[in-house]
Amino acid sequence: MSGHAIGRLGVVGAGQMGNGIGHVAALAGVEVVLLDVSEELVAKGLATIGANMDRQIRRALITPEQKTAALARITPSTDYAAFGGCDMVIEAVAEREEVKKAVFRQLILHLSPACLIASNTSSISITRLGAATDRPGRFIGMHFMNPVPVMQLVEIIRGIATEDATFAAAEALAHRLGKTVAEAEDFPAFIVNRVLVPMINEAVYALHEGVGSVAAIDTALRLGANHPMGPLELADFIGLDTCLAIMQVLHQGLADSKYRPCPLLVKYVEAGWLGRKAKRGFYDYTVDPPRPTR
Repeated sequence: MSGHAIGRLGVVGAGQMGNGIGHVAALAGVEVVLLDVSEELVAKGLATIGANMDRQIRRALITPEQKTAALARITPSTDYAAFGGCDMVIEAVAEREEVKKAVFRQLILHLSPACLIASNTSSISITRLGAATDRPGRFIGMHFMNPVPVMQLVEIIRGIATEDATFAAAEALAHRLGKTVAEAEDFPAFIVNRVLVPMINEAVYALHEGVGSVAAIDTALRLGANHPMGPLELADFIGLDTCLAIMQVLHQGLADSKYRPCPLLVKYVEAGWLGRKAKRGFYDYTVDPPRPTR
């Protein structure tokens, strides 16, 4: 390998993706700096990591001693200067290009020259994001799946300028975290979301056009295609705003009408019905079990 082993990892964003990445890295013995815009958000991320590790203890996947040691490896911060000693920083903020670029502008002021930057973007051009930094050769895409502690895959995406040593370091880190790597080319939405999110969008069209109800569509795909959850339930889990953002990236990036976001998906997002996190999407989560909203 390039000799660039990742001993200290920075993570920007303590939300569901960022705290998941911090969780698996700390368990794998990597020192982690976990940053968000407020102490409250960082504390919330750490609480989620603790709760998820408790679940792993109950399932006998880790020991209480491993949890204690892992949590001790995580340094919470709200100051980008804390990334000064990191070998790599992974950005895991909202799936909006201007938000990510604003993070990189801050970030590069505080990194050592050798530090690598990875983006956990699920759809945006790695070449374009890398070009917004001072180190496009040391920039790469590492797209973890949600929930990170459970899902086995990391998509690794090179930008046009990404150096081989950067790829080797990212691949070695993914393997150290116990993940399987799929290498994807830098085209809109890469592999997983190029296939998955248009399927979700098509399910929304089927609902929009009255082909089936929410319950019928989800039952059909769960039992007919052996999917662990139906596409509309999955959309609520991912977040309808994220699904819409990915469809917009596909539609703009590939200029093909087959990627046109369904008007009903747009309507739900405009209503603020974003899925589980908003307690309402294609299902109403204020009741148990959740009830379809159409």
